[in-house]
Parts: sequence; structure tokens; C-alpha cells
Amino acid sequence: MKNVASGKASPLLGLANWLPAKRSLISTGRWFSTTLLAIMVATTVALAADDHNPLAGDPKAAKAGEYEFRINCALCHGLGARGGGRGPDLTRAQKKHATSDAVMFQIINSGIPGTAMPANGTNGQGVGMTDQEIWELITYIRSVEVKAPAKPIGDATHGKELFYGDANCSLCHMISGKGGRLGPELTSVGGNRTVEAILDSVRNPSRRLAWGLTEPTKEFAQEYETVTVVTVNGKEIKGVILNEDHFSVQMMDTNEQIYLLEKDKLRSFQKSRESMMPKYDAAVLNDKDLGDVVAYLINVGGK
Repeated sequence: MKNVASGKASPLLGLANWLPAKRSLISTGRWFSTTLLAIMVATTVALAADDHNPLAGDPKAAKAGEYEFRINCALCHGLGARGGGRGPDLTRAQKKHATSDAVMFQIINSGIPGTAMPANGTNGQGVGMTDQEIWELITYIRSVEVKAPAKPIGDATHGKELFYGDANCSLCHMISGKGGRLGPELTSVGGNRTVEAILDSVRNPSRRLAWGLTEPTKEFAQEYETVTVVTVNGKEIKGVILNEDHFSVQMMDTNEQIYLLEKDKLRSFQKSRESMMPKYDAAVLNDKDLGDVVAYLINVGGK
């Protein structure tokens, strides 16, 4: 319907055409919203389905996962997943962070902020893994898990008494902010190392020196090597290395005094892989008491 005098369309006709168009847009918007909601629900269901490892119990997947572990994980977690200086023992069924396969997947893929656990493919070691390869890796880890013994290795309460008492562990080692600083901090050692490794480190402390300071720029952490230096004034200082580069060394002596020394200004500088920790043989700490101390470390490390 036109206004003959002006040649323009009637406003009434324009309104009549606009209303159906608006209804069409509203209908389209509702359809889009409903479709989007359906997609979101479907995605949530799919993600929920992935809470369980689709490759769980598959021997071939576990074998493939072992290969991925050696490339990407063994540097920190050790061969066989039994723990290293930086990463925890993964053969334990109860893990500090990975409470389920889905959580373990997220940890492997995204890392743990504030820890040495990097995100998938970002640590400069190994290669980035696909979702399939991460599930294979989880299958391998589950295949090497060892159930906790029905009987604890010892009495954790008595072990704590020994740690801060007659065994003199706390003179050099600290747990949760309490104890000495000359030796490695042991709050998490019970979750990072196997029982066998802890026992051996007490009986034979020089066999494998503990890792100390870790830095993002270092491929390997600084070890607790023993160092003896003589200054230009003739003063001899013996202790452990905290940090070192080509030009300087940071060390702590037996009185927990920290020194930062320039190597070219020292009369002598000698390192040794003989640990400053004495050997605790059975005459010093019998097997039962040592088991109690280890039980205490495991109890603390599992929290």
C-alpha cells in the first residue's frame, strides 16, 4: 500500500513486515540458545565419560606408556617410576595429588603450578604427548603401582621421637620448618622416595647424594656435595655446597653459617662425594628403630 502523493511505503505496511521478522529473530535466538545448551550438556557428558581411563588394564597401552614414561618422565621420577631426586615415587597406590585417572590426566597435561612438575611438552625434555599417549602413560603408571603393605613398616609415633631425639636426625634435617639446615629438607621425602631408597640413604649416605637447590634454568638440581675450602687468610671451611657456578660457590658449614665465595680468591677448593652424613649402621640405629623413623617420614610425606 503506497501513499500516492509521496510515493513512499505506508508506515503501517512497514510495521506489518517488521513484526514477523522480529518474531523470526526471537525464534532463531531461542533455537541457537537451545542448541548451544545441548552442545554444552553433550560436552559435559563426554568429559565425564573420560573420568575413567579408556585404556585401563590394556597391556599394549601399558607397554606404550612405559616408552612415553622413559622419554618424558624418568628424568625426575626415575626408571620404573620409583621416584627420583625431583619427582615422587609413582608406584604407590595412594598419591598426593592424583586422586583419580582424570586428575592424573590433568596434572600430566597442565602440570602443577609452584612445583617442579611442568605442563605437557614444556620441560625441554622428551616430547609433547597426545591425549591418547597420556592415557597410555597413566595405564603404565597404574600397572606398576604397589599396594600399601597391610602392616606398616614401623611405629610412626616412636619414629618422630627418635627423629627429634636420640637418633639426632633433626640436628641436620628439617621437617615442616623444624630442625637443622645442613642436610636435605625431609618433609616430602616419604612421598618422593621408596622405602628401600630411604633405608639405603641412612645406611649408605654416600651411595647416592641427595638433590638440593633446584632452579628453572638447571637441568639437574644441585647435589649435596661436601666441599673443603681454604681462604686467602688461611681459614679452612668445610661444609656442603648449596649452589655453584664457574666463578663462585655458595656453601654452608657445620655451624649452618652460609658463605658466598669467589673461586679465584681461594687458596684451595676441593669437592668430595663422601657425604657429611655419618653412616647409621645397626650398632648406631637398629633395624626396628630405623623402621620407625621411616614410618614417620612416610606418614609426614603422605599428607
